[in-house]
Amino acid sequence: MGTKPSGILADSKVPKEPPIVPNNLVEIVIQSLSGELEAVFTPWIADRIELIWLEVEDDRLGMARFEEGANELLRRRKLRLDPGMVTIGLHPALAEDVALYEHTFVHELLHASGLTLHSKKHDDLTNQIAPAPKMSQSPLLQKMRDEIIGQSKISQWNCKNCGFVWERKTVKKPKRCFKCAKPL
Repeated sequence: MGTKPSGILADSKVPKEPPIVPNNLVEIVIQSLSGELEAVFTPWIADRIELIWLEVEDDRLGMARFEEGANELLRRRKLRLDPGMVTIGLHPALAEDVALYEHTFVHELLHASGLTLHSKKHDDLTNQIAPAPKMSQSPLLQKMRDEIIGQSKISQWNCKNCGFVWERKTVKKPKRCFKCAKPL
């Protein structure tokens, strides 16, 4: 008997169809990268990406993997050569959240284009092309938040200044008390 997959999104169903490239996003990303010197693989990327579903146990929403090794990839970056095949993996849970699917796809496509670091430029381009949905608009983000909070040992926040106590509803600890506004 197999073990039950673990992880926040382990109960996700893997769609029968493979992931698809959403609404001309490859073309939009390529246009947005025009003149961006770090995006050295942009001329080839439209023909070099392969989309797959990640395993449901995976704790990532997406990943970009170059098939060439690190040394060869570095050489190709320096010489501005074809990167070879790039696999973009998306978590199956994204199939139920179109906005987060598009945001994650663009994020990974920018990595595949040569913006391999999580820089301000990478974040700005991702949010410009496919903004992340707000928590209130994303059932998947809400599910992830609820799972993280449910697994946490901290169920409430306490202000040491005024004694105010409130139920935890956020992943990150607030910086200030909701009642007296003093730093926590």
